[in-house]
Amino acid sequence: MDAIDELIDAAQTFYDDARTNANGRSRSWEHCYRVFRDARTDPSPDYDYLSLHLAFYLASWGMYRGSSFLLQKDYKVLSPVVEEVLKPEYDCLFGVACVDLRELEVQARLTNVYDYIADYFHPIREEVAGREVTTPVSPVLITKILMGTLGCVPAYDRFFQDGVATYKVTTREYSLKSVLRLADIYEAHNDRLEEVRRGMRTEDLTYPQMKLLDMGFWQVGFEGDAGDAK
Repeated sequence: MDAIDELIDAAQTFYDDARTNANGRSRSWEHCYRVFRDARTDPSPDYDYLSLHLAFYLASWGMYRGSSFLLQKDYKVLSPVVEEVLKPEYDCLFGVACVDLRELEVQARLTNVYDYIADYFHPIREEVAGREVTTPVSPVLITKILMGTLGCVPAYDRFFQDGVATYKVTTREYSLKSVLRLADIYEAHNDRLEEVRRGMRTEDLTYPQMKLLDMGFWQVGFEGDAGDAK
C-alpha cells in the first residue's frame, strides 16, 4: 500500500468513525462549518449564535484546556473574529479548492485573515497573563479557527503534525509554503482524492478538500501515537 492509499484509508476511517457516533466531537466541526457556510449568504448573520458554535467546536478540539487563555474568557470574545471571517473578501477561501490556492490574491487573503486573528488575540493573551507575552499566538488555535469557519487549511495540531512528518510531505509548522505543499499532494492525486471526498457528505454538506487532508493526516498521527503507547 503506497502513501496515498494510506492517507485515503486514514481519512475514511476518521469520517466513518464520525458517522457511527451521532454526538461525537467530530460532529462539532460539521455543525460549525455548516452555520458559517449559511451565514455567508445571510444579510443579517447572528454573530452571537455563530460565536457559540465556534467556541464549542474549539472546546471539542482542545482549545479550552487549562493552559489556554480562552478558558478565562466567555464565548463573546470570539465575536470580532466571527465578523472578520464573514467579510465578503474571504468568500474565496471558503471551502477553497487546492488548485485555487495558487492564485496570489487567494494567498493574500489567507495571510490577511491569519494575521488578523493573531493580532486580535495577542493583547487578550497579555491581559490574561498579566504581563508582556513575546511568543506568537498558537498556530494551532488559528488554524483550527480557519478550518472550522472557512475549511481552507488543516488544523496544525500535534496529531496532524505527526501525520505529515510520517510521510515527510510538508513542514510540521504552519506557513503558506507548508499549505501549498499540501496542495501539491492533492493536485497530484486529484482524481483519487476527489472520488473519496465526494462520498464524504452529511446531509447537505460536502467536506472541503483541506478537510480530507486534515482528517487523513490527523488519523495517521493519532494511530501512530496509539501504536507507540502500546
